Amino acid sequence: MAATAAEAEVDARLAALGAGEVELVGRLADSSNQAFVVLCQQGPLVVPAVYKPAEGERPLWDFPPGIHRREVAAYLLSELLGLGLVPETVERVDAPFGPGSLQRFVPADFAEHYFTLVEQPAQQERLRALAAFDVVANNADRKAGHVLAEPSGTLWAIDNGLCFHAEPKLRTVIWEFAGQELPEDLREPLARLLAALTGRHRADCPAQRHLELLGDLLEPEERAALVRRIRQLLARGRLPSPDPRRRPYPWPLV
Repeated sequence: MAATAAEAEVDARLAALGAGEVELVGRLADSSNQAFVVLCQQGPLVVPAVYKPAEGERPLWDFPPGIHRREVAAYLLSELLGLGLVPETVERVDAPFGPGSLQRFVPADFAEHYFTLVEQPAQQERLRALAAFDVVANNADRKAGHVLAEPSGTLWAIDNGLCFHAEPKLRTVIWEFAGQELPEDLREPLARLLAALTGRHRADCPAQRHLELLGDLLEPEERAALVRRIRQLLARGRLPSPDPRRRPYPWPLV
């Protein structure tokens, strides 16, 4: 019953993000790309969210346009793996400044970030799962400030726009778990996702819908690279260590 109620809450928030009335509240001044705080209302439910319009994205030499769609893809990947690490995120074409992503705003103590959270024993398991998630997503920008904790202690990963590049680009501050065995409870979801991505079995609904949406958001070479990363991680059985031939850390670190 609790799981069903939680799923219903998520569905309601997704519906508000995807179809609710959007009210602009303010701008996040420190964001490298334009980002806004909005309220999404559907019926009595009001969901605070971060809106990242495509028109406000700063061009990057190593990533194609459409970073907001990668935010959505990261949410779908998190859900397909059963991790629940990324707040609910949708793409909207009718938002105030045009097409963009809307992600549920996480109320958090913003003085806390990865470098403080990693010192907390209760967060170790979820941070290890996040390290694996970033390997699979090929996250090129996992700063410490992109890891938040709600007052309840629930940990969330935000700002996932620089993911899913076809070339290896892993840049992260999460290296404390390098060389450790891949968590056992991640092996089966990874293997199941790999089988679904390669057509060896059809995912269950609503996972099948998530899978189709993820495929639509990525280019063919990006989908192929995602499959390769999952295969390599499962074959290795351990979280990778920093590659000395590449820049393994983002900048700034926080």
